[in-house]
Amino acid sequence: MKKRLMLFVVCLLLLTGCGRLQETEPEEDQQDDTPVQIGLVFDSFVIERWQKDRDVFVSTAKEYGAEVNVQNANGDIDTQISQIRYLIKKKVDVLVVVCIDSDGLADVITEAKDAGIRVIAYDRMIKNADVDLYISFDNEKVGTLMGEALVQAGLPNKKVLMLSGPTADNNVSQVEKGFCTVMGENGIEIVGSMHADGWKPELAYDYINEHPELLDGLDAIMCGNDSLATSAVRALAEKRLASKIRIVGQDAELEACQRIVEGTQVMTVYKPVEKLAQAAAVYACQMAGGEGISTDRTEYDGTYDVPAVVLEPIAVNADNMQDVIINSGFHLEEEVYLNVRD
Repeated sequence: MKKRLMLFVVCLLLLTGCGRLQETEPEEDQQDDTPVQIGLVFDSFVIERWQKDRDVFVSTAKEYGAEVNVQNANGDIDTQISQIRYLIKKKVDVLVVVCIDSDGLADVITEAKDAGIRVIAYDRMIKNADVDLYISFDNEKVGTLMGEALVQAGLPNKKVLMLSGPTADNNVSQVEKGFCTVMGENGIEIVGSMHADGWKPELAYDYINEHPELLDGLDAIMCGNDSLATSAVRALAEKRLASKIRIVGQDAELEACQRIVEGTQVMTVYKPVEKLAQAAAVYACQMAGGEGISTDRTEYDGTYDVPAVVLEPIAVNADNMQDVIINSGFHLEEEVYLNVRD
């Protein structure tokens, strides 16, 4: 693989403020006949954003001459373990894993490391595994941004509902921590909470319909992602409450952005996944070449302090939709404003 640490990619990593490539002299003419092999393992593609992560990661890795073997576990932890073992047998150089269960992969990650394979925990920490790199967003800040948006929107009855993702996802507890801190600081009561197994959006719809008593005097619902928000809004719409109970989510899915400009969702948290996926691909290629990495921080995985690259999330509302979402090319203007412009 040609080691082409191009200037624009180096700048990308430096802009994160949290990680950088080790400075090395480019080797313009050196070529290895065997391409680098990267295993990229997703929990599922239920969440819309994962398809963007996949496409950007694969295209960036290919620019560096690497081949990427993408696996999709469809939300099943045993399948994910089997896929990782398959990639170990394939002797990939680096594993990049979006884990299903943060507590369930330590043993198989040890198998990979014993086989000389370096491991990146992508977006979600793999606990007690001593991975070579953790790369994600500041998930506690995601929850903080959600809470602040609701407080700014006004919560006259000081009552909110929290519909989160699965507890097996380490990010969920971090988001909840940030959100609950803001609620506590403002005297807001969390009247109920739910954790959607496997991030299944229909569980948010079911929960609202099964607990109508929680809607009495309810000001807002914090949804762990925009897919859950879509189901929550559908349930509220059937009760003619869609514009009366405030909604926040994350991932800046197209439907969520449409709801924001329509007025049925207050905000979403945008995470620039292109930067995350590009950076992860560059780090993976660098690791595969045996080069060292350097980061400015670590994150504790329950046993070990893991080198970490943590990017900043951005709160998106109707006021900055154009600047953040449209101008970045994340969604097209005509798609976002489809239902509000003639």
